[in-house]
Amino acid sequence: MKTLERYVFGAFLSSFLLAFLVLTFVLTIGLFVQIVGYILDGIPFDLVGRFALVSFPETMQWTIPIGLLVASILVFSRMSADSEIAAMRACGVNLLTVMRWPLAFAALCTLAGFFINNEIVPRGHEVRRDLVKRLSVGAGLDLLEPGRVIDDFPKVKIYCDDKQDGKLINLVVLDYSNPRFDRMITATTAEVSRVGRDLVLHMRGLTVDPMDEAHPGLVRVENYRYHVKDALKDGKYKRREKDYTLLPRMTEDGVVRSEMLHAIAKAKQEVKESKAKSSEETKGKARRLARRKLSDLKTEFMKRWVSAFASLCFVLIGVPLGIRAQRRESTIGMAIALVVALAYNLLELLMTSLSKNYVVHPEILIWLPVVLCFALAARLIPKNL
Repeated sequence: MKTLERYVFGAFLSSFLLAFLVLTFVLTIGLFVQIVGYILDGIPFDLVGRFALVSFPETMQWTIPIGLLVASILVFSRMSADSEIAAMRACGVNLLTVMRWPLAFAALCTLAGFFINNEIVPRGHEVRRDLVKRLSVGAGLDLLEPGRVIDDFPKVKIYCDDKQDGKLINLVVLDYSNPRFDRMITATTAEVSRVGRDLVLHMRGLTVDPMDEAHPGLVRVENYRYHVKDALKDGKYKRREKDYTLLPRMTEDGVVRSEMLHAIAKAKQEVKESKAKSSEETKGKARRLARRKLSDLKTEFMKRWVSAFASLCFVLIGVPLGIRAQRRESTIGMAIALVVALAYNLLELLMTSLSKNYVVHPEILIWLPVVLCFALAARLIPKNL
């Protein structure tokens, strides 16, 4: 690597690392607030830790491309303002020469982004959605922490002094399920289990006040099974196209295959089978549903490519835009980076929203941001050679 190329790439790499760290911090502020909220709500630390561990990598699909864009604009706008670009031209140095290593690094980030979008984000998305579903009902049995009132269950409040060997000690249950009267249950010990979506408390040495309408007074009972109806939602998460990975891995049926490619092939087969329906009305409806599912899968797959290509696209247009800015102030470069990144992602989001409309082939239209970036780069770069 020549001295000039090393100088440009060193400035570019240092600016990228700084922008990457700042953007990561900004994008994870909301996540930190959510994690702190879970901790304050008494969610067990192991669940909160898993939630945080799988959520942080998802920010990399945004911070890497935008960091490259910010670095490209800031570094080359500074070089333009300091007349370094003019000096390079006077010495016969081509712009493509100094762009070579930033572009190579952007191509490497594109491959990394493709891996992140197809492996890390889908797996993290599935785990995070599954954890959110568990946390939405107070993490199920783990939520029954001693020393705090649990009011996450419908029409029931639960409190216990301690938890020993899986048993709740000195349990108090306030039952508001009957509109005619409220009921308070106290128990010396209680074992917790679940039956379907119901939470079951196996109580011992308890008092119930009142037992029911026929017994309005205090009743002492040695053993009692109390059901909290629909306390726990179904913990099984239904996987979506966003959860499918690309690289082959062992599936639940013991077959090694790519989940995304297998899902696309299966959807294509469903489209073919929909043509064989006996009734015309059934055939048309089944075919529309099958084609819509296939369109969703293809669009999701292409979206991962487009998101990964943002790294290369942002450097291609960020370098000439930075040179044309010819301003030292970093705020100008940040504003340009914000506009470019926002336009790219909004256009990608718009094309993704068309996935249900399979007639317009959204899996092809979603490449429009990439095409426009390459066209803009092809126009701007020759003007700055």
